[in-house]
Amino acid sequence: MFLKFVYPLVKYFSPLNILQYLTFRGAYAALTTLVICFMFGPRIIESLRKLKVGQSVRGDGPETHLIKNGTPTMGGVFIIISMTVAVLLWEDMNNDKVWLTLGALICFGAVGFLDDYLKVRRHNSEGLPAWAKLTFQFLLAFTIVFILYFSGEEGVTFLYLPFFKNPVVDMGRLWIPFAVLLVVGESNAVNLSDGLDGLAAGLLILVFIALAILTYLSGRVDYSSYLGIPYIKGAGELTVFCLGVVGACVGFLWFNAHPAEVFMGDVGSLSLGGVIATISLIIKKEVLILIIGGVFVLEAASVILQVMMYKIRKKRVFKMAPLHHHFELSGWAETKVVIRFWILGGLFVIIALSTLKIQ
Repeated sequence: MFLKFVYPLVKYFSPLNILQYLTFRGAYAALTTLVICFMFGPRIIESLRKLKVGQSVRGDGPETHLIKNGTPTMGGVFIIISMTVAVLLWEDMNNDKVWLTLGALICFGAVGFLDDYLKVRRHNSEGLPAWAKLTFQFLLAFTIVFILYFSGEEGVTFLYLPFFKNPVVDMGRLWIPFAVLLVVGESNAVNLSDGLDGLAAGLLILVFIALAILTYLSGRVDYSSYLGIPYIKGAGELTVFCLGVVGACVGFLWFNAHPAEVFMGDVGSLSLGGVIATISLIIKKEVLILIIGGVFVLEAASVILQVMMYKIRKKRVFKMAPLHHHFELSGWAETKVVIRFWILGGLFVIIALSTLKIQ
């Protein structure tokens, strides 16, 4: 929105031409979200304390978590507010992909906000009923996928695999349920990973750095052609968005690092998970995103496996799911689990990006 009024001034003041560069706007979007979190974070945390918006810790979890009871939650509002400001300042608002991604952030955030609000109001860890939460998520996912499906973009239903230069199959209408499941699954996977101080925020920083690189490459005809990846017109603007999220997550991590002053809550994890999936659908990295967010996949898989095995054989595979709790109960300190999961997340990102040159 800000750029709409500044661009016409370029002919009078040529240095403003720098605003046309995605890298410049991306850097300042990150700086904007970071500064907003730093400036308003303490005030928001204090307001959450006064409103008694505190986390209710599960009674069956690690005993070391009981001290976290009452810690302010819903800190994801840091990210959504700062991102909305950054988008309005630094994005080209004529780009429909920007609007779709921002819409995914806000709408999934609204579902998470409602879930967090009910937990706080009831003073327990039970928020929205599972069926209601999934219903909202599926409705939002269908909306996002239908918008992309009927956008008229060439190759929207093609499925690309790492190590393959050309699409392996045109999924046709089957792409719709596949894409919907990806959006819902990614949103919940990030949510499941938000269980330790700084864990989800650190992993999200790594994932969005990778997405910033991929959106930039996908939005350039020359780079995408050289690497053998699909060129997506207008995808470059999402680089600014991704770097803005990186700045917001770094700013949030400042307050969420152990011992956490505030938790992200569903308002943050559901929204950012939905955004990750939305961007991956736009740039045709539906499969590669499973490698980039490999830790999220492992966390979700551990829950699914735990539930299935218990229902079938009445036995548990892990001491507790998601996976990070299993390692805590195995004797690892919380900070050690977090840092090692960050390292693992970084390795997944490196592996995913390396596939770009092996096609």
